Amino acid sequence: MPRNRTYLMCPPEHYEVAYAINPWMDTSTPVDSELALKQWERLRETLSGLGHTVHVLAPAPYLPDMVYAANGALTVDGVAYGARFKYAQRTAEAAAHRAFYEAGGWEFRAPAQTNEGEGDFAYLPAAYGGLILAGYGFRTEPAAHAEAQDVLGRPVVSLRLVDPRFYHLDTALAPLDDRAVAYYPGAFSAASQRVLRQLFPDAVLADEADAYAFGLNLVSDGRNVVLNSEATGMARKVEAAGYAPVLVELSELKKGGGSVKCCVAELRPLRRG
Repeated sequence: MPRNRTYLMCPPEHYEVAYAINPWMDTSTPVDSELALKQWERLRETLSGLGHTVHVLAPAPYLPDMVYAANGALTVDGVAYGARFKYAQRTAEAAAHRAFYEAGGWEFRAPAQTNEGEGDFAYLPAAYGGLILAGYGFRTEPAAHAEAQDVLGRPVVSLRLVDPRFYHLDTALAPLDDRAVAYYPGAFSAASQRVLRQLFPDAVLADEADAYAFGLNLVSDGRNVVLNSEATGMARKVEAAGYAPVLVELSELKKGGGSVKCCVAELRPLRRG
């Protein structure tokens, strides 16, 4: 069943591929800025049309990757654990996210450890009483996993990423609802694959083609699964598992190494009652 969600997005008004910090970025490939904005707006309209609330973070000049709003924090029950970006080109994004959360009355916790928010953290509120899956190997440091556990009061399971194409957890694994996930085994170390099999024996397994099409960089409300239009194989897999795929074209934003999930942070305010 779907559950109404609250999201944060940032329009790609200053988006370009001006540098290369992941294997998908090629500074010699031009970006159609007008098309990128249209595709982003279509994604925002899709989420709103499914009944979700979408807040918009104001973009800042000279920060082209702000469109990937998922990387700015991880929120659980009114607490925002902020990001500390690995690369200097993105460092200033953290302050913009912090200002948003503090202005909104969130309990903001500044990080001491390098982490990239929901890029490398996935929260499953109904799995094992509330579980955070955390990726490391390329961007987020393992020490941030312990810090997130202390800040958010939820157990954190560390998963090692081994394929640089899938440099963030959200390119290799996605929550489908509050307790179930889909993932691409080849993105993880052998030991992390064993952990995932134990925790999620009924997971939807993606193949390399699904992952390469950014089919795991998706947003799900528990019923409707919004994913990149190139990921037709992944769409068939989630449909077979009982979900409703919703395809959105994000070809321009893929040039920066992101798709649906990268553009969308989930906001989880304090639950009452």
